Amino acid sequence: MTIFNSVFTWFMKKRIHQIELFMKYPNEVQEEWFEQLISGAESTEWGRKYDYKSIVHLAQFKERVPIQTYDTLKPYIERMLRGEQNVLWPSEIRWFAKSSGTTSDRSKFIPVSEESLEECHFKGGKDLLTIYFNNNPNARMFTGKILTLGGSYKVSQLSADTSFGDLSAVLMKNLPLWAELHRTPHMDIALLEDFEEKIEKMAYATKDVNVTTLSGVPTWNLLLFKRILEITGKNNLLEVWPNLELYFHGAVNFTPYREQFKKLIPKDDMYYLENYNASEGFFGIQDTREPGEMLLMLDYGIFYEFLPLENLHDEHPKTLTLDEVELDKNYALIISTNAGLWRYMIGDTIKFTSLAPFRIQITGRTKHFINAFGEELIIDNAERALEEACLQTGAVIREYTAAPVYFNGDECGAHEWVIEFEKKPAEFERFVDILDETLRRVNSDYDAKRFKDLALRRPLVRKAAEGTFFNWMKEKGKLGGQHKVPRLANNREYIDEILKVMELVG
Repeated sequence: MTIFNSVFTWFMKKRIHQIELFMKYPNEVQEEWFEQLISGAESTEWGRKYDYKSIVHLAQFKERVPIQTYDTLKPYIERMLRGEQNVLWPSEIRWFAKSSGTTSDRSKFIPVSEESLEECHFKGGKDLLTIYFNNNPNARMFTGKILTLGGSYKVSQLSADTSFGDLSAVLMKNLPLWAELHRTPHMDIALLEDFEEKIEKMAYATKDVNVTTLSGVPTWNLLLFKRILEITGKNNLLEVWPNLELYFHGAVNFTPYREQFKKLIPKDDMYYLENYNASEGFFGIQDTREPGEMLLMLDYGIFYEFLPLENLHDEHPKTLTLDEVELDKNYALIISTNAGLWRYMIGDTIKFTSLAPFRIQITGRTKHFINAFGEELIIDNAERALEEACLQTGAVIREYTAAPVYFNGDECGAHEWVIEFEKKPAEFERFVDILDETLRRVNSDYDAKRFKDLALRRPLVRKAAEGTFFNWMKEKGKLGGQHKVPRLANNREYIDEILKVMELVG
């Protein structure tokens, strides 16, 4: 352990210096990566199609290469899944991250190159540790194990040479030895495909281990923790793992889960560190104690563009580079990566909370919003309103979703919310009022539509029984991994399914 700590301390100091450099020279670092990506892929099929060899300026790249979605890249990716190489990226690609950012029945298979594994995902993982130890010199996480609740691994049936799984599973299958030695449980359990079996076996396998660090999606971690407490008869996780000090989290906004974690881990100095790691790449790390705000990582083999949301549906949308963005404005994230994703719109929206250095906050999804009446409600609005309603009524939310209620005769529209409470509000009607009032305060379009109930009336809030969302996700085959409950939808597909589950639960 002493030798490991010495090596890690040397690496950490060197890496902190590199991070400080890209914080100081962000535009130069991004320009350098743009040139490397273009020159590296010029001989691929994609590079030849768009004549990367003759691209000298970013303007040429933007003019030639349209903004891509998974659907536009899907024909190329399907060929890569069958084993074809040098299609989007020059190095051999044998791994694919099975992505399900929504509960849609369609899965996405995101190529993961050796470069993206080493220079992006693993580099991001090491930077998480670097930033944590830099901010906490007395940290002792390596005196115990890191408990990681990830996804499943499966060999693709399209080709014997290609494999896919949830991103967490792909990363675990490729972990360096030093990282594998510090994690728990054993890979045979961690990569089980049956989620409920995995939870049960993980609970028994880890309850007597010296766990110092937790990692995973909050929703699924909570299920594991509660099962461990049931088995052990303990009151909180510190009675199970007294040396617990750190939780790495991402994938969803942590705010609705914060109170539940405080109850499970009653420790004032428990460190919560957010990261922005998607199947498409590792983008951000929380480098301060400010929740929800992450440093944009600029040297991971990713070139960033930012599309203002108001231009999202333009025929030829104009994207911005780092030197053009503004504070507190919502942008769709566009990336070009060292795994062959070119001008790829990943579906997330972000805003900048700082321009020196560049820090970001995830605000939602390009497809997860409600705009049935021109109200343009995004997840960031919803999270802020729910947080305020919980704060003032003592409520704690486990899961939620919302969707529009359309005009019906003389009755105007509304937003219908289904909320599963960990702790119900002391005054339910006041909770609804505060939710509504806060939405009006943070979203002027929503406020305008609520004026005298002309287009929108007071929100309809349904209290869901415990287990409603779990049962719905189970029905959809979306338990575990990176699967998430869709927070907002501009149609009633999800919410109507959930309401049916509520009827069955009774």
